[in-house]
Parts: sequence; C-alpha cells; structure tokens
Amino acid sequence: MKINWQGVFPAVTTQLNQDESLNLNKTQEVIDNLIKDGVDGIICLGTVGENCSLSAAEKREVMSAAHEVINGRVPLIAGTAECTTRQAVQYVEDVTKIGANGCMVLPGMVYRSNNEEALYHFSTIARNNPDTAIMIYNNPVTYGVDVNLEMMATLAELANVVAIKESTTDTRRITELYNRFDDRFTVFCGVDDIALESIMLGATGWISGLTNAFPRESVALFKLAKEGRYEEAREIYRWFLPLLRLDTIPTLVQCIKLAEQVCGRGSEVTRAPRLPLSGSERSRVISLVEQSLATRPDLAKYGC
Repeated sequence: MKINWQGVFPAVTTQLNQDESLNLNKTQEVIDNLIKDGVDGIICLGTVGENCSLSAAEKREVMSAAHEVINGRVPLIAGTAECTTRQAVQYVEDVTKIGANGCMVLPGMVYRSNNEEALYHFSTIARNNPDTAIMIYNNPVTYGVDVNLEMMATLAELANVVAIKESTTDTRRITELYNRFDDRFTVFCGVDDIALESIMLGATGWISGLTNAFPRESVALFKLAKEGRYEEAREIYRWFLPLLRLDTIPTLVQCIKLAEQVCGRGSEVTRAPRLPLSGSERSRVISLVEQSLATRPDLAKYGC
C-alpha cells in the first residue's frame, strides 16, 4: 500500500460549547481555516482532539463532520485510541466507511500494555482492516510502551502499516528507522519542540499541536527545512520554540486551545476533568502567545 502523506498535519482540536457538548460547526470551521492556511493533512481525534473524553457515538459524529468539510482537499487521518483491541478494530472499520484516509493507532488505553500486547493490538487492527492505511503512534513517554525496531520489523510484514508517528523525543530513532527499513515507512515527527531537527534527519511529515494556533508559520518552517534553507528555517524555529514547548507538558490540550482562543481561531473549552488554565499558568500562556503574535516573523521575506 503506497501513500503520499507528507508535510504538516495538525492534530486538530474538537470544539465544544460552554456546556461541553460538541460544537461540530465550529470544529468544521477550525479545520477549514487550517486547510486554507496551507496545512497538508488533518489528524482528527488525537490527544489534542480529546479522543478519550468523547463517547463512541461522538467520535463518529466528529469524523463525519471532518470528512464533510475536508471534502477531499487533504488527507484525513483518524486518531484511534480505544480501551480494547476489539473496540479499535470496529472503530477503524467505521471511520474508514465514513471516509477517513487512514488511522493513527495508539496502544490500548487505560491498561498499560507490554510489548507483546501492544504488537498484538496493532497487528490485529491492521489485519482486520487490510484496506485501511495504518500509522503507528509511538509515544513511550505517555503510554509506557516503546514500539521498538524489532516490533516495527514485525509490523513491516503487514502491507497496510505504512507510517509511524515518532514521539520518543529521541531524534536518533528517525535515523535508526531509515537505517533498518529504508523508506518502508513514512516517518512523522510527533513532538513539536524537535520538529526542525526531525525534518533535517528525514522526517517527511510533522504532526503538530501548535499548528492549530500558528498554521502559516508551521507550514513555512516545514517548507524551508525540506528545501534545505536551514538558516531561514532556524529563524522561524527560534521564534517558535517557546510556543512549541506547550505541546510537551501535561496540560497541552488546555494550552493549545487557549492559544487558539487568543489567536481568534477557536475556543478554550475542554471537557472535564480537563479544566481551563488558571492563575499564573494561564497568564503565562496568554503572555507567551501575545508576545509571539507581536513578534511573528514576516513570512513574505521567505517567499512563504
């Protein structure tokens, strides 16, 4: 199975009303604006999309709304974060029917899998959905299991396992993947504050949180780096890095949604037990975003 996923894929937020109910119209507006600002794909219902805070029916509603507004303009990838393998198999089948172009699959939620169990989970999902392109989400920091090179070698036997979102925070893993598998997998950077380093090492895509608030800068950074214009890319990256750090802390969802709100792109409302930022943390994020808005780079000088 060949895919052409490359570029900047924001992990989009799921927009909520004040009573925490889904706001599908606003979610569609957020996605539409990101596409108009030049992103290359959409990751729906990842961590930033509050996947595990939504019911099974709500997840399918969000995916239907995303598919409708995207209308084939860019790839739509469905975050797949279920508690059991059986639920994940059904979910992938359902969102593929809705129109997702692929699924970003996480290990089983709540129960922390060992390597054998994680490999069973990924393999079973892929085998039961052979026509669906699968991206493995490797985030050992959060989910407690590292999808290592030996596990990827087993998954390489499944034609529809086509990509990996690499979030170990160790940029050496990107080189190790290429050394072991050449171009068998499409490799995405999954950590915002090592984006430039990852692109320089060969990552063909970047799944980003802060792109929700600053899409044009994200696209410009990726474009310049892929063209080897590293000095110019560094200028944007040095401006961007304090913001990108917000993607790496436990309150990343609240931080990103608050940044969206400050930028006039969305609402900060999250579903409890996630609560809005308060006190000094809230003030710090608002100040950081406002300072970034005041000093944002002139992308025209880079031809972006």
